[in-house]
Amino acid sequence: MATVPQSHTPEGLRFGPRRKSFDIEAALATDWHGGSAFRTAWFNGMSMLFPLGEKFFIDSVRHFADDIEDPRLLEEISAFQAQEATHRRQHQRYNEILCELRGYDLDRIERNERERIDWAYRELTARRRLAGTTASEHLTAILADEMLTRNTPMEGADPTIANLWLWHGIEETEHKAVAFDVHVAVGGTVRERRHALILNTFFFLKDTMRNLCIMLQKDGKLWSLREWTSGFNYLFIKPGILRRVFIPWLRFLRKDFHPWQHDNRYLVDAWEQQQTSSDNSATDHG
Repeated sequence: MATVPQSHTPEGLRFGPRRKSFDIEAALATDWHGGSAFRTAWFNGMSMLFPLGEKFFIDSVRHFADDIEDPRLLEEISAFQAQEATHRRQHQRYNEILCELRGYDLDRIERNERERIDWAYRELTARRRLAGTTASEHLTAILADEMLTRNTPMEGADPTIANLWLWHGIEETEHKAVAFDVHVAVGGTVRERRHALILNTFFFLKDTMRNLCIMLQKDGKLWSLREWTSGFNYLFIKPGILRRVFIPWLRFLRKDFHPWQHDNRYLVDAWEQQQTSSDNSATDHG
């Protein structure tokens, strides 16, 4: 008897990790996002969350692999794990270089997230942890979509670091439904996912802002009205990245929501074409 499909990723989309390298050391020593301390610290603060978070995501999904019958979803779980493991390594390197160059305390920055993850392993069921992963994957997917669709979030950024973030966003787009499909397949509920989204959004914003403040304080710019004014503008007015993702954030709360209701595969195709064009140009000039 045929297995009932558990994957709802669009037909024809196959994905896996891209082995990329980024020469980011020189740029990380600077306010690499257009000279803005706030925008630079916003992205650096997010990066600090990824190594621990992505290990948690991998573990949460892998826990249920034996319960999945759909060969395609099993293939996607493996690809998800491989992509997230690659992201984890890249951002661990990013974070260690950043902290060494700018004197940030990596242990202090990671402490809150590490303690909360330890609490989740002790106190939450495996399915609730998976719901949290599903919610976090939605957050990264909608932020990636905003970045890739409009490119305004990265305007003025150092090209090499921007490329790292764009690459990360492409892979988050490709695997955005894997944790969701696994959670549905193992009996996860809409209520679990809604609850997880609200909590995870709070902690994502809280931790990113905490990291940002630690960095600005170290840089002597924590009380700069100019930086906070431009930062508020960046997040909520123009381009207003948090304002712009609010409607996509809300869609997750719908009873019939699925990540691929917003089919943005064209972003992956466009990025791949751009990479091919860049590689060909580099070869022609080589």
